[in-house]
Order: sequence, then structure tokens, then C-alpha cells
Amino acid sequence: MNDAIGDLHQILEDAGTVLLTGPMDPDGDSIGACLALARAAETFSSAAIHVAGELNYRYDWIPDAERVLTDDQLSDRYDVVVVMDGDRGRLTPKVTGLFASASKTALVDHHQSSSAEGYDVVLLDATSPSTCEMVHRVLEAWNIPLEPATATHLYTGIIFDTGGFKHENTRSATHRLAAKLLDHGVAPAPVHAKVLHERTTAGLRLLGEVLGSATFYGDGTVVMGIMTREAMQRLGIQSGDAEGIVDALLNTAGVEVAVLAKETADSVKLSFRSKTRVNVAAIAHDFAGGGGHVRAAGARYSGRIEDVVAVLPPLLVDAV
Repeated sequence: MNDAIGDLHQILEDAGTVLLTGPMDPDGDSIGACLALARAAETFSSAAIHVAGELNYRYDWIPDAERVLTDDQLSDRYDVVVVMDGDRGRLTPKVTGLFASASKTALVDHHQSSSAEGYDVVLLDATSPSTCEMVHRVLEAWNIPLEPATATHLYTGIIFDTGGFKHENTRSATHRLAAKLLDHGVAPAPVHAKVLHERTTAGLRLLGEVLGSATFYGDGTVVMGIMTREAMQRLGIQSGDAEGIVDALLNTAGVEVAVLAKETADSVKLSFRSKTRVNVAAIAHDFAGGGGHVRAAGARYSGRIEDVVAVLPPLLVDAV
């Protein structure tokens, strides 16, 4: 990985324009990783560096939030495109085109389902609890000191992907890094509140509806929650309101696997979680070409939500 870190430094230094991007619907790890790398690259590169994404209310407070650009604000071409915390197959259509036309491309990611194919530079470490932990290693290798804004970016990604240090991917090194980030200016309480706990009024009502109508299978080992388009429109749901719901489903006694099915206009977005035994990344891949981590994964099913409800639960029960 050390050679790749040096190669990443070189292509960023040589570039005139750079785009850093997470996948469609970026989460705290991809947002934090992109913003931290953007600040770091600006210490040695004269390139114009843009960050692609759309921030919901959970992240609109984050330092440098104003530099996150929606697709219609992006340039028509970039010399370098770096995909952070997600495979290039999960980019928005606009960013997919920018990736294809770039002179150099790079991947910085920790998902076991991501492929190294199709990039000029690859930093891929499936053992890392978060992409932000990988970015911290990059900053150390580049001898870039931490400042409060960058520390907050990294801390945001770490607590998101470890669930506030409660998921099994949390390691002793994760806690040591978190302590270091606090020493460099992170205020942990408001970050935890915004990223992991705070909900809009509509989001709270949605949580109640999903939990109240959840269906259990396999003697209670599998639970499925449903978010219909009708409910989301009726409640006035906004981006970010669904975060954490699948974890609430999983945190039920006797449940081993939880899945949240969110109905969209042309597909069903699926979020999978498991406690100790089931590789939900493999299930997400086999069912709908998705992926992610062993205990947390996602996919988009190009069909009706009724089909998901009929077909997916038996597969999950068999996996348990």
C-alpha cells in the first residue's frame, strides 16, 4: 500500500483539476474521507479540487460543507477522479461519465466487495474499519499535520462506520486514533448527536411506522422493515431520515439478520445488517449485485417491493 500512497500523491500533485467523490447517497465515511483528502491535497497540489456529493441534514454542519458540489455544479471534465469509500459502479450517472473521461483514476476504499480493476492507483484495505482510517494513514505518510477540521472529518467517518464504536469492526487502534483526533480539536458529543442520533420530526414518525410494521421470519431470527413511497411522501421524508433504522431493527433480541427495503420510483434500495454469523455482503451481491461488508451491506433491486418481500426473507432465513 505504501507504493500506492506515493502514486496517489504524484497524480494529485501533477493534476490541474481533481474530483473526489463518494458513491451515490454518500454516508459519513465517504464524506469525511473526501473532505479530509481534499484539505490534505491542497497542501502540496495547485490543482482545483472539487468534492462531489449531496449533504443531508446529518452532515450540513461539517467543516468545509460548502465545498461539496451537486452533480449540476461539477465541471465537464477532470484530470483525476478519486473514488472514496465505494466502488465506481455506485457513482451517479454524471460522475460515472467524469470518471470515464479522466486521464487518471484512483480508488481509496475498505469494502471487501470492491474491485481493484479499472483504476490507475488503488488503495484497497478490506481490513480497515473505515476509509477515514485509511486516509489518516495516507496523511501520516505524507507528513501532513492534523488540524481541527481534518480531525473532525476523520472522526465523522470513523464513528459512522463503527456505529459509534459498537460494531465488531472496532479495534483497539480505532479507539487510539479517536483519542488522537479528540486531542486535535474534535468535539465528540455534537458529532455523535448529528451523525448517529438526531432525527427530523418526519424521520421519527417514519422510524415508528417501520418498527411498528416490521415482519419477523425464521422464529424471529430475521426481520424486515419496509419504507414505501406512499409513507415517505405522506410524512415528508428527506435524505438522511432512513439512516439508523436498519440498525434499530437488528437490535432486537433473537434477531440475527435485519433488512430495510426502501421503495423508489424504479427500484428498491436494500440495507442489510447481521450480528455474528451471516455474510450479508454475499447475500446482497447474489440477490441484486450489491455488496459492502460482512455485517453491513446494501443493494438496489430493479423490481417491485412486493417481489422483494416474497423472495428475500426465505433466502435470509436459509442463511441463518
